Amino acid sequence: MRIEPHGERDIVMTREFAAPRRLVFDAHTRPDLLARWYGPHGWRLEHCEVDLRVGGGWHYRLRGPEGVAMTLRGTYLDLAAPERIVTTESNVDCEARAAHEAVVTTVLVEHERRTLPTTLLTTTARFPTRAVRDAVLSSGMERGVVQGFERLDAVLAAGRVAGRITAT
Repeated sequence: MRIEPHGERDIVMTREFAAPRRLVFDAHTRPDLLARWYGPHGWRLEHCEVDLRVGGGWHYRLRGPEGVAMTLRGTYLDLAAPERIVTTESNVDCEARAAHEAVVTTVLVEHERRTLPTTLLTTTARFPTRAVRDAVLSSGMERGVVQGFERLDAVLAAGRVAGRITAT
């Protein structure tokens, strides 16, 4: 996993998953799947609304250790299933992010391998200013994203074994 600042306002995250891109897309857009992986270790997604259409919104509330809450929300700006998701995003509970929306673009590219397709995920988060971007980078966001994607790996592996991803 790579998480790097880019230019003045962007954070670019790249990660390859051993799964077809349709499964990776579904895991990013279906509440039943998001609930199984979204957030760092020790956190759970206690509320998840997804209105998956351009102009539709999403709203997540995570609960962490010692009852700490984090609320994220946004609006879908563009969707091209299963290859692209563009949303706004704000973190209601974070002073640096509450008043500043980021635009987050996730692109999924599938590569055929001998045994199983893999999907390269590239997410670019564009913040309104460099100061907001830098505050996000120093907030522990990297640890949360890495751990969330570790959890996603387990969900995708279970889906491969079953032949499809199902809710549990």
